[in-house]
Amino acid sequence: MASDIDSATWRRVDAYLSALLVGEDPALDAAVAAQRAAGLPAIEVAPVNGKFLHLIARISGARRILEIGTLGGYSAIWLARALPDDGLVISIEAEPANARLARANLDRAGLGGRVQIREGRALDVLPTLSGEAPFDLVFIDADKESNAAYLDWAARLGRPGTVVIVDNIGRGGAVADPTNSRPDVVGTRQGLEVLARDPRFEATALQTLDAKGYDGFAVAVVV
Repeated sequence: MASDIDSATWRRVDAYLSALLVGEDPALDAAVAAQRAAGLPAIEVAPVNGKFLHLIARISGARRILEIGTLGGYSAIWLARALPDDGLVISIEAEPANARLARANLDRAGLGGRVQIREGRALDVLPTLSGEAPFDLVFIDADKESNAAYLDWAARLGRPGTVVIVDNIGRGGAVADPTNSRPDVVGTRQGLEVLARDPRFEATALQTLDAKGYDGFAVAVVV
């Protein structure tokens, strides 16, 4: 039974899948090492999830990608690698030090020309993108308290068919506990309620067990 699987087992499976399907990658490994050296929290996506983002971007034929939450650029590397030569990732990062580190990581990976990092609070930066070409894929991985607002902007800045991915929706199981009033949990639930009720979206969500623990992500399409 799944309930009998202990953490050592699923971590072993994750390590096996990562080694088999992702493998060693000097640019990604260097990005993670730089993040650790800079003291950034280990909250970048797990390797298997990074490749998931990469494949979704390729499958969707994305040419313009919006990322909300850059951190050290790990997921931006995965997304940028999925783009055609004239494609673009616009990634929003609130912390200038993180943005500087991400730019260095992207340049080291040879992808600096495909990624623009816009510095500032996402809710201040997102309105400045109005009027630009619509995004084909939006990846939301920032403060969970603002997920509902980020989803609203994803719909505004996208088009019918835009893919939207929201990370960290499981919150270690807390998302399904109505008595949990932590701001990140409440914000996550509010985002999921937008996906369930807003007619601009068709969505589902999956639980995950990977190197980052027990969590999940939502996948939606703008309709």
